[in-house]
Amino acid sequence: MTLLAALGAAPAADEPSCYSRLTNEWICGQYVKDFRPEIQHATIEHLQITFLAVLLGLVIAFPLALVARRYTRLESSVLGISTAIYTIPSLALLPLMVPFTGLTATTVVIGLGLYALTVLVRAMLDGFRAVPDDVVESATGLGYGPTRLLFKIELPLALPVLMAGLRVATVSTVALTTVGTIVSYGGLGDLISDGVLTNFRAELMTASVLCVVLAVVLDLVIVGTQWLLTPWARGRASAR
Repeated sequence: MTLLAALGAAPAADEPSCYSRLTNEWICGQYVKDFRPEIQHATIEHLQITFLAVLLGLVIAFPLALVARRYTRLESSVLGISTAIYTIPSLALLPLMVPFTGLTATTVVIGLGLYALTVLVRAMLDGFRAVPDDVVESATGLGYGPTRLLFKIELPLALPVLMAGLRVATVSTVALTTVGTIVSYGGLGDLISDGVLTNFRAELMTASVLCVVLAVVLDLVIVGTQWLLTPWARGRASAR
């Protein structure tokens, strides 16, 4: 949506619209009203890409963290590789993937999922290290096997640290999703890019504010989920 296109779609009136060529205001409720479908589509696309990218990051990070914990000699290599991926500029990573995944949302999801590994792998390792050794020994003595021990004891106790890492990864992914505009799948980033190129202030401001709102809302959702999944932590907090 360019400013010229918006001007053509704006209703005729005695006074110019707040997003007309003459005014071009930063805050414009009329723009939000007139172009609600475009804004909603960009917001939904932004949420979908963010969710899928973080989910992909979790799916990859979990086995990597288990391998790094099991084979301590590989820990530095796993952490080094995940950190090295994050240092690759998105302007370089996404175009490198285009020959394999095309100009699709898949390109953005895979790229952002790889970026999330830096935070998620470290958070999972730190979470497993936070589990008290005496608890693990007690569970083992009670007959817990490796798989049951992992899912029944270690993961629940590591959850607060894991969720903290998930919060960071999710908020950063909301911001990084905007770079998907390189391949025309940037969600709100498409509106931001267009607003910058055409000096369409209402479009730029609206998309930027929505990015911040999405980040805050998703962070609160994760905090609420952690609160529901860790009732023992609530008990300790109330006791203090």
